[in-house]
Amino acid sequence: MTLNELQRIKKWHVAHRADHPVEYHLWDAMLTLWVMGWVGFLPAYAFEQFWTIPLCALAVAAPSMYVAWRMKAHRKQKLRCDFACCVRWRLTDTYV
Repeated sequence: MTLNELQRIKKWHVAHRADHPVEYHLWDAMLTLWVMGWVGFLPAYAFEQFWTIPLCALAVAAPSMYVAWRMKAHRKQKLRCDFACCVRWRLTDTYV
């Protein structure tokens, strides 16, 4: 997932915050995990806490996994994904 896609989804959530407050907070949590993952790599390596590096990698991938899960549920008509217009996700992609 590109930074542009992350930004488009964030802008959509800010614009629709009143209509979708839970989705807004979930997306903020995903972005928080993403930042924590990127910021955590260097200290994990510097302090030789190598067991945390897979956790950092998982945190970096959290927004992509969340969007993939939402799009998959949207395609199966189990959960509506209103921010799908902001993501260039092909129907054949399987990331989860």
